[in-house]
Amino acid sequence: MAPRAYWKGYLKLSLVSCPVALFPASSEREKISFNQINKKTGNRIRYRKVDAETGDEVDSSDIIKGYEVGKGQYGLHPVPKTPS
Repeated sequence: MAPRAYWKGYLKLSLVSCPVALFPASSEREKISFNQINKKTGNRIRYRKVDAETGDEVDSSDIIKGYEVGKGQYGLHPVPKTPS
């Protein structure tokens, strides 16, 4: 897929008008995604999502956003629905 212009316009110099288009310098395919590597072993670093109290790994579907209301107390967003 050809890149689309960010901006199109005209450059006007006295009696002459020249069409101008501004294109991105790189495409999504050309972007580099870096990983973190352990300097000693050369292995990739991976992150696990772990419960702070129990130390158990938590599945991504069980994680919601929240904010600290008081020490150790959290307000949840969105508030989970309780079954009726």
